Amino acid sequence: MILDDLKARGLIQDHTDEAALRARLSDGPITVYSGFDPTADSLHVGNLVPLLLLRRFQDHGHRPIALAGGATGMIGDPSGRSDERNLLDDETLDRNLEAIKGQLASLLDIGGVAQIVDNRDWMLNKTALEFLRDVGKLITVNTMLAKESIRARLDGEHGISYTEFSYMLLQANDFVELFDGSGCEMQVGGSDQWGNITAGIDMVRRRFSKPAYGLTVPLITRADGAKFGKSAEGAVYLSPTKTLPYEFHQYFLRTDDRDAERFLLQLTLLSVEDVGVIMGTHNAAPEQRHAQSALADAVTELIHGPAEVRKARLAAGALFGGGDLDAEGLDALRGIVAETSVEGSLATGDDAVVDLLVATGVCSSKGDARRTIEQGGIRVNGGRIGSASDGFSFIDGRFALVQRGKKQRHLAVVGA
Repeated sequence: MILDDLKARGLIQDHTDEAALRARLSDGPITVYSGFDPTADSLHVGNLVPLLLLRRFQDHGHRPIALAGGATGMIGDPSGRSDERNLLDDETLDRNLEAIKGQLASLLDIGGVAQIVDNRDWMLNKTALEFLRDVGKLITVNTMLAKESIRARLDGEHGISYTEFSYMLLQANDFVELFDGSGCEMQVGGSDQWGNITAGIDMVRRRFSKPAYGLTVPLITRADGAKFGKSAEGAVYLSPTKTLPYEFHQYFLRTDDRDAERFLLQLTLLSVEDVGVIMGTHNAAPEQRHAQSALADAVTELIHGPAEVRKARLAAGALFGGGDLDAEGLDALRGIVAETSVEGSLATGDDAVVDLLVATGVCSSKGDARRTIEQGGIRVNGGRIGSASDGFSFIDGRFALVQRGKKQRHLAVVGA
């Protein structure tokens, strides 16, 4: 049963009555939903756990609904925040919605057992008076004030606006609409959503006198105290244009040993047994970082596909591998390191390396190039340049990787 798998992965934080939930799941497939508000034009890796939770239900034979919150996205969920969100204009909201719908569809069997819905479909034509009459009467202010997400904001420095205070009503009404229109009996989400989920369960019971169910997963944290899903460059997004697949892969390669097993269990679709085998291999030689490699490959393949995993590995090999470079590895660097288009004849000049350094902008002048070479600070295609008179060749007649110091790298591409 899916509950046993979720427990083995450490993926259950809160849930409604377990015996009742097990009994319902034993009766046959259940329709379950989770919401994703379009606050940006891409989901980020923090969204992966609830999104994969829907996928896990799907893989166990249940029917997932991914709710793209066009209506709730106009407001912003106060849960887990100390200040008010900026409200989005319609154009931005529409653009964000289309982007995240594609990401949701990439992991779910949309058009098969799964579906994507937008809560604007039932909210935009509802008047304020209708909402207050039909929805507001189903929940008391006392109940709302008792929720941790609301209490935290009331006690905080900035308080909470009526707009964000109403978010719980909107999300609870989503559950009512999906229960009534799609037979959805269960809502899942991150642990910060528990107050909103229980509000929806109460509203379903009041409206239909029938049971509904809820479950939350823990919010992912990192053992080193850093916020999960954040890198030195900012948030790690699922969109390949916002976070390059190479950078995405590298983020997971840098996972702390203390987090590796948990992330393998919670951020991949690998079986619990397979994770056990991976960790056995890893623990026998931790310095080889086998778990991190398996994690980076699995998550990157899930989001970007196997071709991007191969490209990320080739690019990392070209940058850090220390072995002989080849055209395939250098081609994988395109878009990852800066590049300059050059003429193939550049390699035949009397000051070929000096001209290459100036052409790529790695050095500001020929004098700067010669001084840097004399100081031993230049490598071309992995080999240290010992003298300004040294020559070089384009690999496969196309590429030359220039390195200044430990960090600055530039790709020269013939005829790019």
